[in-house]
Amino acid sequence: MERNSAQDSWFQGSAARAIHEEQLAKVERFNGRAAMLGFVIGVITEGLTGQGILHQIGLGPLVDGYAACSAQYLPFCF
Repeated sequence: MERNSAQDSWFQGSAARAIHEEQLAKVERFNGRAAMLGFVIGVITEGLTGQGILHQIGLGPLVDGYAACSAQYLPFCF
């Protein structure tokens, strides 16, 4: 019995979608775990150093009112 080419293409498309969804789920799970790990490391570093997460990544002047105004990062002063 010969297969219909429409049936073959439907099956291949369905299989490709299933594989793509499985890979996407794995990638999303990995990204979520990496983000949680980064956040936990940031919180631990904040506890050890006393500097907030924004200060750790170099955005400290944006949250410090005086530095933000003197560096003209923000259009207003606190």
